[in-house]
Amino acid sequence: MWFAAAIGSALLFGLAGWWMKVSQMQGGANADLFLGLYLSGAAGFAVNGAIEGTLDSALTDPRVWIAGLFIGAGSALGNALFMKAMAYGPASLTSPLTNMNIVLVIGLGTFVYNEPLTAFELTGIVLLLAAVVFISVRRSGQRQALRRKWHLYVGLSILLFAVRNGGLKVTDEMGLHGTPVLFAAYALSFLGFAWVVLRNWMRAHASLQSQSEPQPEPQLELQSKRQSSVGLSSRSAAASDAAGADDEAAHPADRAGFMTDGSSAAGNGSSAVRAGLKDSLLRSAASTGLKWGLIAGLFSYAGLQLYAVALQTGQASIAAPVFATNGLVVAAGSILVYRERLTALQWSAFVLTIAGLILIRL
Repeated sequence: MWFAAAIGSALLFGLAGWWMKVSQMQGGANADLFLGLYLSGAAGFAVNGAIEGTLDSALTDPRVWIAGLFIGAGSALGNALFMKAMAYGPASLTSPLTNMNIVLVIGLGTFVYNEPLTAFELTGIVLLLAAVVFISVRRSGQRQALRRKWHLYVGLSILLFAVRNGGLKVTDEMGLHGTPVLFAAYALSFLGFAWVVLRNWMRAHASLQSQSEPQPEPQLELQSKRQSSVGLSSRSAAASDAAGADDEAAHPADRAGFMTDGSSAAGNGSSAVRAGLKDSLLRSAASTGLKWGLIAGLFSYAGLQLYAVALQTGQASIAAPVFATNGLVVAAGSILVYRERLTALQWSAFVLTIAGLILIRL
């Protein structure tokens, strides 16, 4: 039962990562993506906990909220850095490599909680780890030359995801039910991203408002240049200049438009157009991110819920590497939807994954 739950958790959580990738490809805003993800995810855990009857009593336990704070931080910050890493490097490298956090979770289960490992299980874990490495190799057989920021973001994501996944094992050993802990983690993460979205919206609104304000017309500068002209030495010239000033006062818009070749009026109009276009793009990005985030949150809830069940009823040293194969879902989606070609090493990764799962189950 727990093994089926572990496989289901990998599939569903992998689909959550896939919807995050789709949001990025469609220009969705990351903050709104995570806002939707943790909103629908928290709602899922709340409903699940209410049905189980584990939510009400557990939420009065301060340990649940403390654990939720740590696990939520690992999830929220890990996901944020994961999206940043995908902005600096390909998803086919980023997604599988961040799942290397399972090595830390396996070590936690084996060396801290003394969970046993059979020869078949150890061989299966090695094959799963080999699959994660194989799928991360470039087609030419060499590693891609990536920016230093990508390596930093991937490394930090691994550590933070280990806090999330390993934290669930720790709370299970403490006797805390997984559902209320995950609800607390997702609810706190939702509040954090709600603050980020509000801050971003206020900054964008202030920026758009300043861009849409009309620019002052350079009347004084033009008049000063004319008054300092060398030709203004006679009374008639002064009178002519005064008449010109009266004409400007009577028709300021026409004179300003004529003397600046229409740049003032056109500039104000173009600023308003640019501000309106930017506002439209921001709203579209927020809507796209929120939509895919709500969908990803449901799959994230289902995947982590099954993962918590697998940890509670099975071995963390086995459930963790099975759960880590969720990166293969993103790779498969890229192949089918974005027409990425499957290399020999990637085929090897799929074969190793299936073989590893079979050996672990023996």
